[in-house]
Amino acid sequence: MMPLIIFSFIFGLCIGSFLNVCIFRIPAQKSIVHPGSMCLKCGYQIRFYDNIPVLSYAILQGKCRQCKTPISIRYPLVEIMTGLFAVCAFLRFGPTAEAAIYFFFIAVLIVITYIDIDHQIIPDVISLPGIIIFFIAAMAIPSVSMKDSVFGLLLGGGTLFAIAWLYSTLTGKDGMGGGDIKLLAMMGPIIGWKGVFFTIFVSSAVGTIAGLLMMIATRKDMKLKIPYGPFLSIGAITYIFFGEQIIFWYFQFLR
Repeated sequence: MMPLIIFSFIFGLCIGSFLNVCIFRIPAQKSIVHPGSMCLKCGYQIRFYDNIPVLSYAILQGKCRQCKTPISIRYPLVEIMTGLFAVCAFLRFGPTAEAAIYFFFIAVLIVITYIDIDHQIIPDVISLPGIIIFFIAAMAIPSVSMKDSVFGLLLGGGTLFAIAWLYSTLTGKDGMGGGDIKLLAMMGPIIGWKGVFFTIFVSSAVGTIAGLLMMIATRKDMKLKIPYGPFLSIGAITYIFFGEQIIFWYFQFLR
């Protein structure tokens, strides 16, 4: 068991390193394959021994080997986060295709989350192919039936579209971007219709609390614009690992 956990973590670290590339290059419409990693300040081509997840950052003390420009702490944090999620997926679902699919899904959500935080966009190049990919991948998940996937897809895209349309109709303003709608449509096939409702509820609650805290901290009014993608991602990931238990406890509490 322990060797597999260690392998899962190391594998996740390596995937996290690649996610950092995606987070930076996809919004800039650059290739995620070529050229290789380089320092953004001096253009130094990063060697393989300086590109080992987390370890290289620690050895170089968070600086470029060539020009000593500081490297953001976010790079190793994304790698560690991805490694931990790889371990969580393995421990929750075992060495199965289900674990691999959920881990890949979470990795995509990590990329979307940081892009949305940085640029307040959710690129169609991720979400639109993701709808098809995860609809097909969901067929390999025993706990998600075809009916769940279809209803999840329709509810995922349709529910947020309806909310956005209603808000726009009542206020004359755009309250939710199309990227959020496509993101939830991408989530729907993987988490099913129950997961969609769960994700909307959790993301709304967490987003509201985070928004209030940010307004208090920054002393800005209600016009403060906060990306919604990260909260949708939190809701979906929470459902994957704890959703069924939380729903069960909730209905037990209501009795």
